[in-house]
Amino acid sequence: MSLRKSPLHEEHLRLGGRMIPFGDWELPVQFAGIIEEHLTVRKAAGLFDVSHMGEIVCQGPGALAALNGLLTNDLGKLEDGQAQYNALLRPHGGIVDDLVVYRRSAQDWLLVVNAANKDKDLAWVQEQIGAACQVEDWSDRYAQLALQGPSSQAILATLTDLDLPAIGTYRFAMGRVAGHEALVSRTGYTGEDGFELYLAPTAAVPVWQALLEAGAPHGLVPVGLGARDSLRLEMKFALYGNDIDETTHPLEAGLGWIVKLKKGDFVGRDALLQVQQEGLKRRLVGLEVTGRGIARHGAAVHAHGRQVGTVTSGTHAPSLGKPIAMAYVEEGLHLVGTPLGIDVRGRLIDAIVVPTPFYKRPER
Repeated sequence: MSLRKSPLHEEHLRLGGRMIPFGDWELPVQFAGIIEEHLTVRKAAGLFDVSHMGEIVCQGPGALAALNGLLTNDLGKLEDGQAQYNALLRPHGGIVDDLVVYRRSAQDWLLVVNAANKDKDLAWVQEQIGAACQVEDWSDRYAQLALQGPSSQAILATLTDLDLPAIGTYRFAMGRVAGHEALVSRTGYTGEDGFELYLAPTAAVPVWQALLEAGAPHGLVPVGLGARDSLRLEMKFALYGNDIDETTHPLEAGLGWIVKLKKGDFVGRDALLQVQQEGLKRRLVGLEVTGRGIARHGAAVHAHGRQVGTVTSGTHAPSLGKPIAMAYVEEGLHLVGTPLGIDVRGRLIDAIVVPTPFYKRPER
């Protein structure tokens, strides 16, 4: 099966992007280099092509009630023009996907889901609430760009008449960017200030080019998947398939803040109430690796002479200059300051549980 290509595929090749398979897609892992791109996002700005993400639209008079009975967070608290981080669960509490939900109106909702989960998510949403509202896959109608970093607003302001300061965190507005209609949201996956732009696929190339040109004086660079991963890990943002999946539930994953058990019934609520009553058996924690080595996904975590957990994500953190990781560890070993060992190619290296996020954005 041939890999899918973003509307920006030729642009990536022209800019020297190193292309790799990513699920069903062919996408750039880096341009100038992962560390350089990572640090540029932290200090100036980076432009990401995230057109592989999936978009599902739920519309109709019953959409709000139906979605609120399906998702963990409370959609009833949203106004038009607000977005919300959320989770979609199975009845046993396992995470089908984590996603961002946009309220365009009480009868019009946009769900932005992980690319690899789109078909699974669509089938689950249709099965659960398809009788109450219209559920459609709109993924082919959108390209998505992410402009991230402290210079993002200054760059975007040169290409749009939108009042960008008025678009608060997890809010969005419709407007024109470089002459093309776009949904512009103040969201992202890096921990920096920034925007995500949802555009028609035909607008992707001209808007991408316009942003790079406008951003050049500000130090804007194109950024690949490699830096996207290290940036999100420094923030302890979960990556589906690594840190969360259908075998994990949001309470142990540190996502209890997006679970509103008091809002009323939703799919998976009973299972989470049981977990809450029985107590957690493990937790997802942040680790600083103090020994020599990098902890990678799947590495065993040890304490007291036995395995007590598993690493879900790990890398060298460019912003911090040291290796970090995330891991599920047994309850009681999750406390900050707990020393642990990580099996790296048959050798135990030292690590310690640390507060998260690992990286905190400086006041600017």
